[in-house]
Amino acid sequence: MKNRLAKLKFHTERLLQEDGSMFLQPLEIFRKYKWEWLRPDILAGLTVAIVLLPQAIAYAMIAELPPQTGLYAAIVAAIVGSLWGSSKHLHTGPTNAASLLTLGILLQIVEPGTPEFIAAAGCLAVFVGLIRLALGLAKLGVLVNFVADSVVIGFTAGAGILISAGQLRNLLNLDYQGTTAFLFNIQSVFKHIPETHIPSLLLGLATLFLIILLRMLIPKLPAPFIGMTIAATTVAVFNLDENGIRVLGELPRSFPTITAIPIYDMTLLGKLSMGALAIAAIGLVEAMSIARTIASKNGQRLNSNQEFVGQGLANIATGFLGGYPVSGSFTRSIVNQKAGGVTQLAGVFSGLWILVALLLLAPLARFLPLTSLAAVLLVTAWNMVDKKEIVRISRSSRGDSVIMFSTLGATLLLPLEFAVLSGMMVSFSRHLLKTSTPDVHEVVPDENFHHLLKVRNRRQMCPQMGLIEIEGSLYFGAVAHVEEEIQRILKRSPGHVFLLLRMHRVNHIDVSGVHMLESVIGQIRDKGGDVYFDGIRSRVLHMMSVSGFMRFLGHRNILRKEDPIGFMFHKVLHPGICIY
Repeated sequence: MKNRLAKLKFHTERLLQEDGSMFLQPLEIFRKYKWEWLRPDILAGLTVAIVLLPQAIAYAMIAELPPQTGLYAAIVAAIVGSLWGSSKHLHTGPTNAASLLTLGILLQIVEPGTPEFIAAAGCLAVFVGLIRLALGLAKLGVLVNFVADSVVIGFTAGAGILISAGQLRNLLNLDYQGTTAFLFNIQSVFKHIPETHIPSLLLGLATLFLIILLRMLIPKLPAPFIGMTIAATTVAVFNLDENGIRVLGELPRSFPTITAIPIYDMTLLGKLSMGALAIAAIGLVEAMSIARTIASKNGQRLNSNQEFVGQGLANIATGFLGGYPVSGSFTRSIVNQKAGGVTQLAGVFSGLWILVALLLLAPLARFLPLTSLAAVLLVTAWNMVDKKEIVRISRSSRGDSVIMFSTLGATLLLPLEFAVLSGMMVSFSRHLLKTSTPDVHEVVPDENFHHLLKVRNRRQMCPQMGLIEIEGSLYFGAVAHVEEEIQRILKRSPGHVFLLLRMHRVNHIDVSGVHMLESVIGQIRDKGGDVYFDGIRSRVLHMMSVSGFMRFLGHRNILRKEDPIGFMFHKVLHPGICIY
């Protein structure tokens, strides 16, 4: 028996070391699991489930989907996302941003409240999952690093404002079709405000006040769950649902089952493509940001590609099992960590606890008032606007401020998927602009020849030689700028027939960079001079060697001595013109 177990362990470890190991992540979790972790994981899962239950229902409301859709997504995503993700505490499930994006995308395609709307939501989840899965398998997890935090902060703040505007309809019990258009929602509220149902408004405000009060006085209590429970009890005891207060209605007591979705409808997939890309992108950035924040506190090492796979599989499974697009939740992940969750199984248990609640408590949901759910979402929306971070970015970085406020404005005024992608494109463009314009400047030694200083007031070290420092990679996007700067320096000092290029801060060079350097060297040699290099890194030197550049340049032109300037003065320059 022991030999069989040893063989099984050996083969499992071999499988986990191969490329397909991303799909075998659950084996790794169970292989290392210890029995003493079971109790804290179960209790942490229960704590998260208490927070997740009202959120799943409320977030489904944002997406104009049935409440069971949110619960199915919560169950499936928590289990699959935890088992196939790399973070021990990241909790996957319905989120406010994903729900709002889902609504904004589907409203342009399908009529809300119809079976086609629900099926399209499932199809969108599968599409999002396939994109995330493909990125993970292609090991492109590094792409999230190119999206600035200011994009997420701007979009999240805009989403919070949109959710607030959209939920005023349910808080006041007004009768008009909701949308994700900010101006339309505000205009509709003012137009229909005389029709406000006062009992609904009072109950909603009471729930809102209770949640805020509990969070101030006893932050550890699950305030939304308590607020919704008291509101539902009030409706049931006083029969308020018979007096105009709209309620959620009874939920079906059933397991998530495979749902027929139009996954082969190419026309529908074409309409969903841009939206799916936006949800996939913003969700991955959010998930990795949350996972890294928590991992930094407990020292866990993350695998971003594995997390992409986990998020992808969670969405695919959710889409086929009656849910809609999901992502990582910051609130629930923090709750998971603080509740003592040890491993990914805490997330699995949270999904199982939601399943138990669905089977046992479904009939009681019929008394949940929509105005109280709106109150829960208003509190959530307020917390989505990170006031401190917005002020911090505004004070510290003009570039990040432009990205943040443009993304926020686009979220309020433009289609949501376009707002997300445009914010990311601005962020990526800013990165390209920075890397494509590295600093190129002339330097001279100080009076004691101990340090190099930037040239000021056109002070020259020697009219025969230029000493130029390049601070950035020489790749195809930067070579034009670098060559222009070198030519500008040469034009300003036509007597420079020798160049010493300092390459200490050049981490990468490609073929375009090699061609640019060959062009500069050819120009200098035509004048009877030459170009020398100092501080070339090993990676750059390797590229120069394999590309044939070293044969063109000559090995003696690579200075490896401690005093390259002294070498130039004593061995290269004309002693009658420049004196060291």
